[in-house]
Amino acid sequence: MATAKLTPLSKILVGIILVGVAYYAYTLFAGGKDSGESLSTDGTSIATKEGYKDVINIGVVTWGGYAGGQYFNEGFKANEASRFFKKYGFKVNFEVIDDFDASRDAFKNGSIDLMWATIDAFPTEVEGLAQYQPQVVFQADWSRGGDAIVSRRGINKVSDLKGKKIAVAPMTPSHSFLIWLLEAGDLSTKDVTIVEVPSAIDAADAFKSNTVDAAVVWSPDDIDCVSKVAGSRVLESTKNATHIIADVFVAKKEFIEKNKDQLKDLYEGWMTGAAELNSSEDNKKKAAKILADGLAQPEGFCYDAINNVRLATHEDNRDFFGLNTDYKGVTGEDLYNKMKVKYNELGYNTSGAKSWRLLSTKDLVNSVALSGTEHNAEEEKEFTEASEVLVTKEAISTLKVSISFRTGEYEIDDNAKQLIDIKFTPIAKAFANARIRIEGNTDNVGSKSSNIALSEKRAQSVVNYLIKEHNMPANRFIIVGNGPNKPVEGCEGNQNKDCKSKNRRTDFELVTD
Repeated sequence: MATAKLTPLSKILVGIILVGVAYYAYTLFAGGKDSGESLSTDGTSIATKEGYKDVINIGVVTWGGYAGGQYFNEGFKANEASRFFKKYGFKVNFEVIDDFDASRDAFKNGSIDLMWATIDAFPTEVEGLAQYQPQVVFQADWSRGGDAIVSRRGINKVSDLKGKKIAVAPMTPSHSFLIWLLEAGDLSTKDVTIVEVPSAIDAADAFKSNTVDAAVVWSPDDIDCVSKVAGSRVLESTKNATHIIADVFVAKKEFIEKNKDQLKDLYEGWMTGAAELNSSEDNKKKAAKILADGLAQPEGFCYDAINNVRLATHEDNRDFFGLNTDYKGVTGEDLYNKMKVKYNELGYNTSGAKSWRLLSTKDLVNSVALSGTEHNAEEEKEFTEASEVLVTKEAISTLKVSISFRTGEYEIDDNAKQLIDIKFTPIAKAFANARIRIEGNTDNVGSKSSNIALSEKRAQSVVNYLIKEHNMPANRFIIVGNGPNKPVEGCEGNQNKDCKSKNRRTDFELVTD
């Protein structure tokens, strides 16, 4: 049989075909049976798990509370050194968008898949995002010193803010913090003059320029303000106000339904990173370097930023979403519902904000199982027995609550318990790192000595209830019986029934060690 010979042109064509087949085979199988392939922005290949997005884009701000995810990702940009990529088969990109409106626009147009939010301020924007069906998917942190209120000379307690000018960015975590602090001191925003500014950074500038008496700022601007304004101080911060500002991430409902497994892996990796940071100073230092590069901030600034938050663990998230039935602390639902009411009362119209049940998804957190002590929920602060100094130390805030007792009796009834739960318990839980001084007071009917003894028993009765019903640590409380010795202003003589009623009260005070 004669053998056909290939012409030079045919040889070239066959060569081209063989190269094409080889390239096709490589692109089909190089990433493994469960992988596809795409190109990253720098031109390197990405082996992406089948059915997963190549890259999940997350919108963040200059804040230390997202360090768990950024540390696990080995940086801010999508990269193949990321543990998200190595373990789960996808990349993560953190987009820093400090401008609030720009971050929301990016979420709406799909430039980012998840956006940051804080549950306290979220009720003010839910209605405007309604068409995107936003869902809270997991908690990243609690602010623990990242937010503070600075005040000028002479303002040493919350009541001193009455009638003063306070710079604050409205409908932001700063605003929420101010609302809570004023309430703890028996004031409201109507008792002060609010000077609205675009951001906490602008609030700090207003304070340093001496145009306001106080300002709600971010750390480290609080330290900068105190160093530059003579006689000023940090009035209060989220080091004590531990459960007011909760950073979370929000995704569109449609995105969640299409990417459930990938979001589960994102959450698991993020929580692993957070647990590693909470349990190791060396890991925090490594994370600070990652944040310094991604945020273009000094390494020391970034290290402090990480220490100014509680990075939420898996069990913290289970508490936050109400999945641990024995948890008595602040949940996301508690915070969201309270601030929804508070902002509505201030005229910001949150009536169109959906209920927490429709706004959040527990599925993501509930579907992940992480074991080991590093994933445990945060433990309560351990208080030592209160010293004599704390009995008379000036309180940061005082909340007066009139609790009715029968003559000569000191046990609280159901009405009193309900009043405590509504007026004071939320504040006690929100300011979980502050001590609580409970002072019993009476009118002047009867002997002074018997009234002092009775008022102390009444204060103890309130403490016993908070310990038993709300699991608050006994050493957190300072019990004082004033009897008739501390009448309210204007009723010093117990001159009528109304004044006597006002003086038969229980004062709840927050005291710092």
